[in-house]
Amino acid sequence: MYTGITTNLKRRLDEHNSANKGAAYTRSRRPVKLVYTDTCINRSLASRREYTIKKLSKAAKERLVKRDQMPAPGDAGPE
Repeated sequence: MYTGITTNLKRRLDEHNSANKGAAYTRSRRPVKLVYTDTCINRSLASRREYTIKKLSKAAKERLVKRDQMPAPGDAGPE
């Protein structure tokens, strides 16, 4: 699962699905589908949130999407 931050979700999703733009990870996994969003009040907090989510295991990310909430500390244990 790709994790990133943006100030314009529609534009960024369109970029990931366009022929010439988007992250290298998403270029080979098109079409990209949005499965989870979160809102932060500033870029600093968004970057911290992105970092936290990127550290999660694939299973923990799938639980996050399913529950639509951040796992409690320790809930994302090794899998």
